[in-house]
Amino acid sequence: MTGTNATTEQIEQWLAEKLALSVDLENCELTSDGRTMRLIYLKSLCDSKIIRRFFIAPFFEISSMDLYVQYISSLPSGMEFTNVVRALDLILSGSVALFVDGKIYLLEALQDVKSSVGAATVEAIVQGPQDAFTESIFTNLNMVRRRYKSSNLKIENSTVGYLSQTAIALVYDDRKVDMGILTDVKDKLSQMKVDKIQSSGELEKALNPRGFPLVPTMMTTERPDRAIDNLSEGKIIILIDTSPFALILPSTFFDFFTAMDDKVQLPFVGYFLLILRYVGLFMTLTLPALYVAFTSYNPEILKMNLTLLIAGSRASVPYPSFVEVLIMLVMMEFLIEASLRLPKAIGPTATTVGGLILGTASTEAGLVGSIMIILVAAVAISNFVIPINMMSFSIRFAKYWFVLLAAVFGLLGVVVGVIGSILYLCNLRSFGRPYMRLFHIHEQRRGGTDGHQ
Repeated sequence: MTGTNATTEQIEQWLAEKLALSVDLENCELTSDGRTMRLIYLKSLCDSKIIRRFFIAPFFEISSMDLYVQYISSLPSGMEFTNVVRALDLILSGSVALFVDGKIYLLEALQDVKSSVGAATVEAIVQGPQDAFTESIFTNLNMVRRRYKSSNLKIENSTVGYLSQTAIALVYDDRKVDMGILTDVKDKLSQMKVDKIQSSGELEKALNPRGFPLVPTMMTTERPDRAIDNLSEGKIIILIDTSPFALILPSTFFDFFTAMDDKVQLPFVGYFLLILRYVGLFMTLTLPALYVAFTSYNPEILKMNLTLLIAGSRASVPYPSFVEVLIMLVMMEFLIEASLRLPKAIGPTATTVGGLILGTASTEAGLVGSIMIILVAAVAISNFVIPINMMSFSIRFAKYWFVLLAAVFGLLGVVVGVIGSILYLCNLRSFGRPYMRLFHIHEQRRGGTDGHQ
């Protein structure tokens, strides 16, 4: 059916049939002084107060149908019907279809159900703004606008997902953004073929449908200040309706190790914390592998006292160091996952008690060495210093490759793993930009100045 060939009655019947099994469908007819009007909308999406105030009440108050049609046409969201499929999409997005005087008007009456602005819980910060993005895209845009008061800030709307029809907003600084990257992002969004998008992670996977990257090439954040910081560097922010996380692209490897606290600390303190995170990255990746290499292949590299200490702690362990490391790492993964999935009321207590019991009992039973307990605790703590969870999860997975290389090739395998990881990261691209780029180069993308900056 097309809007140009179908009559008003046929369109009304078609829309009613398409939405017939929806319990929240409202299909009602109003009559006043011989005049009739029909409304079709979804009660779960539309605001009943808006419908009564702007559509129903004026119908009974305005005496002439011609004047009522003029009133409807003058509303900011008023749109006369042009296409039946588009009309159905708008109804599913929170619009009301008004059948008046042989014409059909579509008016937006979306009920803005949103959570209040709360504090950031995933990316904790000691100093600086404490608010976080919400599930409402309009609230998120408000927080961005309040912080980035520039006329160069551009916001483009779009929808993704055949079934979900999720609204997204493409936010960028028109003067600083790389137009090549912006065009690439728009092309990928327009060519995206997915049924639903509900989170930034799903959108990231849809934007990178090929290959299996070992590390994230786009960053997600719940912090408006981090989004603004990246906007000022010429990056693109994608806000997703119903998701409290924004997507930042392109991103480099070093972006994932920068915390917003670094911006407000004294310079030497910020650099110290940054170095601490890279040391933690090296420890969580290599400590288990080095333990396997030094214990099973190259004990002569260590001092004699340390070698004897490790050997003494493993005297009662009945299996190779490779198996010992794997057991403890997997048990630590179980504890981490349990702390994430359990209810907050019992999660910390259960995992803390479980970790203490497992560590003490396994050492006393001679299943693992005491040095191994210290090493696994150091690995877990060093992994938590990475401020962005996406990178933290990738590092948790990557350390098993180093353990496997150390179990097969010893210390040589660890060295090869480090070199191979660096080569892989150097070859990686984020929307055409080198993933291991050290410095952000700001180019003048567009002419003109901004007097409001």
